[in-house]
Amino acid sequence: METQVRTPQMVFMQPQRLVVPLFQRRYAWNEQNQWQPLWDDVSRLADRVLRQPQDRQYPHFLGAVVLQQVQNVMGTLQTRMIIDGQQRLTTLQLLFDALHAELSAAGAAMSAMRLEPLVVNASSFCRKPEDRFKVWPTNRDRAPFAAVMAADPPVNYESLGHAGERIIDAHRFFSNQARNWIAADGPTAIDARSNAIEFTVRELLQMVVIDLGQEENAQEIFETLNARGSQLTAADLIKNFIFQRLSESSDGVENAYVKYWHDFESAFWEAETSVGRLRYPRSAIFLNHWLIARTSELVVASEVFTRFKRYTVDAQVPMIQLLAEVAKASHVYRDFVEAAQHSRAVSNRMGLFAYRTSTLESEVIKPLVLYLLDPERPEIPNEQLTKAVAALESWMVRRMLVRATTNGYNRLITELIVFLGSQNRVMTGDAVESFLLSQTADSSYWPDDEEIRNELRMLPAYRRLGRGRLRMVLEAIEDHLRGWRDDRVGLGGERVVRGKYAIEHIMPRKWQMHWPLVDGTHTEVERDALIHTIGNLTLLTTQLNSKVSNGPWLGDTGKRHGLQGHDVLMLNRNLIRSAGDNWTDSAIKQRSDDLAKIIVDIWPAPPGHRTGFAREKVAPRHKVDLSDLLSAGRIQAGAIFIPRRRKFATSVATLLPDGRLDVGGKIFANPSEAARIISGANANGWAFFLVDVETKRSLKDVRLDYLESLAVESDEDDAVDDLDDEN
Repeated sequence: METQVRTPQMVFMQPQRLVVPLFQRRYAWNEQNQWQPLWDDVSRLADRVLRQPQDRQYPHFLGAVVLQQVQNVMGTLQTRMIIDGQQRLTTLQLLFDALHAELSAAGAAMSAMRLEPLVVNASSFCRKPEDRFKVWPTNRDRAPFAAVMAADPPVNYESLGHAGERIIDAHRFFSNQARNWIAADGPTAIDARSNAIEFTVRELLQMVVIDLGQEENAQEIFETLNARGSQLTAADLIKNFIFQRLSESSDGVENAYVKYWHDFESAFWEAETSVGRLRYPRSAIFLNHWLIARTSELVVASEVFTRFKRYTVDAQVPMIQLLAEVAKASHVYRDFVEAAQHSRAVSNRMGLFAYRTSTLESEVIKPLVLYLLDPERPEIPNEQLTKAVAALESWMVRRMLVRATTNGYNRLITELIVFLGSQNRVMTGDAVESFLLSQTADSSYWPDDEEIRNELRMLPAYRRLGRGRLRMVLEAIEDHLRGWRDDRVGLGGERVVRGKYAIEHIMPRKWQMHWPLVDGTHTEVERDALIHTIGNLTLLTTQLNSKVSNGPWLGDTGKRHGLQGHDVLMLNRNLIRSAGDNWTDSAIKQRSDDLAKIIVDIWPAPPGHRTGFAREKVAPRHKVDLSDLLSAGRIQAGAIFIPRRRKFATSVATLLPDGRLDVGGKIFANPSEAARIISGANANGWAFFLVDVETKRSLKDVRLDYLESLAVESDEDDAVDDLDDEN
């Protein structure tokens, strides 16, 4: 067995075939979880090469692959089986082939020629058509792979005959990204940019390649490599580096450890937190964010330790001083995280910002918080600090409400830190607002009032926003109604309890029995859409019983009477007063408009701000299957899903590594297929199966959270989502 760190140039240059065994799963990577992050890493490295061509270029680590030699006939291509890493190697081939085509199309002939040997074996080594390919996928993926890799550029993807195949979509994605990147600075820069991107993919990506001999037990080694172990985190590596350096120059190492590092080994810092599809100890995430705040560079998780070592050289301060600065910043970070977790709200604006951004699940904001509150930098005046976080919160919440993409937020926040570094720190709030106003791209613009009002008029908020985010918006409305505005303290001096109250539909989801349609006014489909809009939603201190929740508006067991028991909330007091004896479709629409006006007051944009994005939009639609959720880390192979209906509770489904479901030994391609067989009727499998019986969290909830993170709609029909737990 040989283990070496190799670049793509070293892995793919020689004539060979890397074959994926038939028993391995199909190609499963997708844009959101793998292609886009990989391209972001490549383009970031290439940007660095362009900016600093004379500097030492630090590579980006892609992980490990395991290959095993195969006996081949003399004169034929050297062949290796891909034991582990087929997704990574297949994706690199698709990226290189797409990039090669775009370099050729852009006239960058020399760059294209240097890349070509990494994609195609020389004809003198090819006895069969498939011998031209460096990687040969598992049998189910071979037809689309061969079609797209052998297609003459420019590739007509629609004519390849493999619509919906991820291999085709990956090639198209990388082709579009490469074309746009190469041409970004105009015709005069094409050669320089082509050289930079080609050099990056050949030489600045690295993999650990474990090369097994023919006689070695590949399965045993594979299991050993993938067994759960205690891996060193970025925090571990940095700790070892710091204290090794201190031991060389000082005899006060133990005191330094107790004073500055001991706290990092507490439960708070060792708790694992999700960042995208991966989980890291909070200490490692903090150090990543601290480096971004200090260097004004986008630092990805895999490069934290390397970048920290470089920073110790750049900073030119004693290691003990640097350690003290890290410790002080960690207190700022911890205070911010813990402020987000308090259910009893405090009037502190930064604490409220912490809670709301944590509800938006936005880790990317924390490097900016560290920059704003950095104890080593001049203090920002409180008025300007408040203005900065208010502008940023407005930008984030408004983009969430219109379901704009969050892709690229980490890059944007880094750019904002760079921008603030060039501004007067005492005017930081003005600078943040100015920066956000200058954003005009779909991925970064600040939605204006008109777009928010138009969006909320018919947005099925209950289905599209996620419970935590929707609750946070309703809590903010309640605070506003209580008088919490700007620096004014509200009624009773207390904000609403955070993250505790239940979200209730005023007109119930099961409206057919007691809420008849007025002839000719609406269809059932229109009514079903309307009941999920924000105008038909409120907060309750405790849930209503089912009979009251689904009852008529009037009567002792009616909805109005039930809501009167919760009139401690201004939301319900105002609702009861305005509705009177009837809650109608038109009342829902009017309340949606009224709440939208409050929302744009809570999260204002600067006066006169107009984006031109206020128009009827068709949100992109996205087909999601269980393999997407697996790839994103939202669910895990081996997970058990239990039918919501109790009479089917013994027919549990086990998630297989390829995204299929095993129910009693029968294999199903998707949840709805399994649900149909279990129930004997058509069923929405996403709502049919629970991932957590105690909280009633369903596969549908997991899928909606995933779609929300992508700012896309689902291709699935959500109509069948009100299932009876008792039957």
